[in-house]
Amino acid sequence: METLAALLDQTGLDRRLAFGARLTGEDPVLPSSFRIGEAAQSTIAAVALAAAAIHAARGGPTQGVSLEMRHAALEFRSERHLRENGAAPPDPWDAIAGAYPTRDGRVVRLHTNFPHHRDGILRLLGCEASREAVAEALRGRDAIPFEEEATAAGLCVAAMRDFAEWDAHGHGKALAAVPLIEITRIGDAPPLPLPPLAARPLEGMRVLELTRVIAGPVAGRALAAHGAQVLHVTAPHLPAVDTLVKDTGRGKRCAALDLRDASARDRLRSLVQGADAFLQSYRPGGLSGLGFSAPALAALRPGIVVAELSAYGWTGPWTGKRGFDSLVQTATGFNVAEAEAAGTAPPRVLPCQPLDHASGYLLALGVLAAWMRRAQEGGSWQVRVALARTGMWLRGLGQVTDGFRIPDPRQEEIGELLTVERGAWGAMTHLRHAARMDATPPHWALPAAPLGSSPADWA
Repeated sequence: METLAALLDQTGLDRRLAFGARLTGEDPVLPSSFRIGEAAQSTIAAVALAAAAIHAARGGPTQGVSLEMRHAALEFRSERHLRENGAAPPDPWDAIAGAYPTRDGRVVRLHTNFPHHRDGILRLLGCEASREAVAEALRGRDAIPFEEEATAAGLCVAAMRDFAEWDAHGHGKALAAVPLIEITRIGDAPPLPLPPLAARPLEGMRVLELTRVIAGPVAGRALAAHGAQVLHVTAPHLPAVDTLVKDTGRGKRCAALDLRDASARDRLRSLVQGADAFLQSYRPGGLSGLGFSAPALAALRPGIVVAELSAYGWTGPWTGKRGFDSLVQTATGFNVAEAEAAGTAPPRVLPCQPLDHASGYLLALGVLAAWMRRAQEGGSWQVRVALARTGMWLRGLGQVTDGFRIPDPRQEEIGELLTVERGAWGAMTHLRHAARMDATPPHWALPAAPLGSSPADWA
C-alpha cells in the first residue's frame, strides 16, 4: 500500500486515495527475484484511483478499486496472452536480436526487430545476416567501445553492466536525481474545468497518441480503458510489430499521417487544437524537428498536457540514446542481478517487459494528475517518464528470495482472466483489464483496429 501511496503523492494527487484500494496477493507471482507483481499492482491501481478521483470531481460517486496482484502482473505481459482466432502470436524477435559475448569477456545485447536497426548493425559489423556471422564479428569487438560506436550511429545496443557499474555510470548518476514522473508547467492558460459528469471517468477527454511498440501504446490503452477518446496516429512508412498493435490498440481509433508532408503536419496541428493530451514516445527531439515540441504544442493549444516517454530520459550523457526495455534491462544491471539470484550465468532476462508496461501506466498517471492540476490552477503541462528511471524504481522495491519457485503461467491456467472480442482480425482473445472499480468498470469500448484504418479526425 505504501508503494501505491507514494506514487500518488509524487504526482501531487492525495496519497489518501490509496485507502480506497483493495490490494490482494504478494510476490512472487512471476518467476523473478524482483517485485514485478508489486510494480504492476501499484501502477495499474494508481491509474484507476486517479481516474476515480477525476470522476468524483466531475460529480460521480466515490468508489473503491480492487486489484489482484497475479492478474496485474499478467497484464504486464499482455502481449504474450493474445490469441488471434485461437492461434498464438508469432515470435516477435528478429533472428539476430539478443545477447552475444565480446572479446573482453563481456556481453552486448542487440535489438534488431526494426529493419533499419538490423541493417545498421550489419553494416557496423561488416557481416552477413546470420546469428553465427554476428557472433563471430562480436567476438572481435570489445563491449563498451562497440556500444559507444553503435549509439553514435543511432543504433540499439547495450553493453551488460551490473548494478554497481550502472550506479557509477554518468547517466545512472544523472537519472538518480530525476523524479520517477516529471510533471512540469510549461505554459500559462486559464483553469480548464473538467467536463460535466459522464458515465465513464475520462469520457469527453481527447488524447492524441503518437507512439510505437509497448510503453507509449500502453499509456494510451490505459486512458482508453477509463473512457478517454484516443486517436493513435502513425505513418505508413514506419515499421510496427503486428502483435503489439493488436494488443495495445484496444479502445483506440488509428489514423495515418506522414509528417514529412506539410499538409499532414497541418492536419496534426488541427487535431492538437482539439486535444486534451498529446502522448509521444519517439526519440527525444524527433518530433520537435517537425514543429511539435512541447512549447510549440502548448502555444498551439493552451492547457494541453504533453506526455513524453523515452528509454533513457532527457538528462545525462545518454540523452537521446535509443533503447527498448530489453536493452535497458541489460544496461542498468537487471540481467546480472536476475542471473545471480537464479544461480545461473548472466544474462538472465526478466519474465516480462516490466519497464515498458510500468512506464506506460506511470505516463498515464502523470496525464491524469496534470489534468487535475490544470482544472485547479490552469496552465499547460509536460509529463516525462523514462524506462531507465522506471527500472531504478523497480530495483528500489527490493527482491524476493524465492522468486523462481513460481512457474511461468500458461495460457490454459488463466482462462478466467481472458475475454474474446471480435474485430478486424476476427476473434481476438485478450486479458481483461486487471483493475476492478465499483461504479465505472474499466473496459475497452472499441476492438483493436489496423493502423491507418480511421480518418485523422476526432470522433
